[in-house]
Amino acid sequence: MPQSVPSLPRRVARMLRTSLFAQVGVALVLGIVVGRLWPDTSTTFQPLGDGFVRLIKTVISPLVFCVVVVGIAKAGNLKAFGRIGLKALIWFEVASTAALLIGLIGANVFGPGSGMNVDPSKLDTSAVDAKTAGGSLPSTSEFILNALPQSAIGAFAENALLQVLVLACLTGAALLHLGHTKVPKILPAIEQAQEVIFAIVGFIMKLAPLAVFGAMVHLVGEYGLGVMKTYAKLIILCYAVALVFLVLLGVALKLMTGLSLWKFVRYTRAEMLLALGTASSESVMPRMMQKLRQAGARDDAVGLVLPTGYSFNLDGASIYLSIGTLFIAQAVGVDLSLSQQITVILVLMLTSKGMAGIPGSAFLALSATASSLGAIPAGAVALLLGVDRIMDSMRVVTNLLGNCVAVFAVSKWEGALDTDRAKKMLDGEIQFVEEEDEPGEESAKAGEPSARAEAPAPAQAEVPAQSKAETKEPAPELG
Repeated sequence: MPQSVPSLPRRVARMLRTSLFAQVGVALVLGIVVGRLWPDTSTTFQPLGDGFVRLIKTVISPLVFCVVVVGIAKAGNLKAFGRIGLKALIWFEVASTAALLIGLIGANVFGPGSGMNVDPSKLDTSAVDAKTAGGSLPSTSEFILNALPQSAIGAFAENALLQVLVLACLTGAALLHLGHTKVPKILPAIEQAQEVIFAIVGFIMKLAPLAVFGAMVHLVGEYGLGVMKTYAKLIILCYAVALVFLVLLGVALKLMTGLSLWKFVRYTRAEMLLALGTASSESVMPRMMQKLRQAGARDDAVGLVLPTGYSFNLDGASIYLSIGTLFIAQAVGVDLSLSQQITVILVLMLTSKGMAGIPGSAFLALSATASSLGAIPAGAVALLLGVDRIMDSMRVVTNLLGNCVAVFAVSKWEGALDTDRAKKMLDGEIQFVEEEDEPGEESAKAGEPSARAEAPAPAQAEVPAQSKAETKEPAPELG
C-alpha cells in the first residue's frame, strides 16, 4: 500500500521545525517587516541579536583551544602544524591583496563618489569619534605583542583568539614532548571538553532565529531603507565587486581542490544566512568548524586556519576599504594618482591586519589611509557613517567564505584534506551530523546513510562527530 503524501501545511510545519535555514529565513523576513512597519521597536528587539552573539563568544575561545590542541596531538608532528600556519599566512596575503586590487579597479571604473562635490569642512566628525571610541589601530610591533598572552586566563576572558592560539600551540607542543605515558589523561580530558562545548553550541544555535529577527528589526528600524537610495551606487558597487571576488575565489578553489564553492554555500546556507542576519561572522564560527571538519578538513588545519583568518584574512573588509577610500576622494574632488593608489594598497595591507575586535576599525583604517596620503581630509570618512552598517552583510559573508576557502585550499596544499569525503559531503551523499546527536540520528531523519556509517576515513580526516563508544581505540602515541 503506497504511503500517503503529507499535506503542504504539514510539510511546511515539519521544515520549520527541523530546518535551521528555514527558521532563520522566516525570522529574517519577519525582522525586515517589523522594522519597516514599527521602527520605534528597533531598540526593544536589539538585545535578542546582541545576546546571541554574546553566548556564542563565550564558547569560541575554549573551542579553538581544544580543537587546536587535539589537532596537534593527533597529527603528532609540530613541524606540519608550522607549515600549515606559514601556508595559511601566504594564502591570506595573496587573497586580501587581490581583494584590495579588485576594489580599487571597480572604484576607478565606476566612480561611486564622482560628482558629489562635498565640502569636508561641513561634515560632522564627532560621530566618527564616538564610533571609534577614541581608539587607534595598533602598530606592527603592538600587533605582534598583543598576539602574545600576558595571562592564560586573560586570553580566554578577552576572547583574544590569537593569544588563545599561541596557548593552544604551546599546550599541544608540550603534549607531544611529554608523550602519552607521562600525561595519559590530559588529551582525553580535552577531547571530552571539546564534545561538551559542541553540545553547548547546539543548544545556543536553537536561539538563532530569535537573534536574526532582533538584529534585522534593529537594522531596518534604526537606519531605515532610505539610506540605500542616497548611497545606491556605492552599495551596488561594493556588493558587485564582492560577488566578482567570490567568483574568482570559487575558480581558485575548484582548481586547487576540485570542490565547488556554490555547493559549499548550499551546504552551509543556514550559517551564511545567520551571519548575514546578525552581521557577525563570529556567531557561526563554531558551526563552521564542525562543518569543515566533517567535510574532510583535518582538525589541525581547521583549528589553525579558520580562527587565524578572522584577524589576517578580512577579504570583505579589504574590498570595502579600497572602494571606500576612492569614494571619499572622489566625493571631495581629489583625483588620486597611480602612485597614491599604490600607497593606498600598501597602507591597507598593513592596517587591515589589525582591525579585528577594535571598535570602528573600518573608520580608523580609512582615517589612517587618508592621513598617509595627505591629500584627503581625514574628517571626510564621516561620509561613510550612514552606509557603514549596510556594508556589514557584504563584509561578513565575504570574510567568512574567504576563510572557509582558505581552510580547504591550505588543507589540500598540506595534504590534510580528504577530498573524496569533501565531495560526498557537498553533494549531499553524506549528511551533516550535529556533534551532540546520537550516531545516525540526523541521517535517519533525512533518509540518508549516516556520516558515521561511512568507511573509516584516513587518520588525518577523522570525523570529529564520531562517538567515543564507536571508536574505542588506543590513545595515540604523542612522543
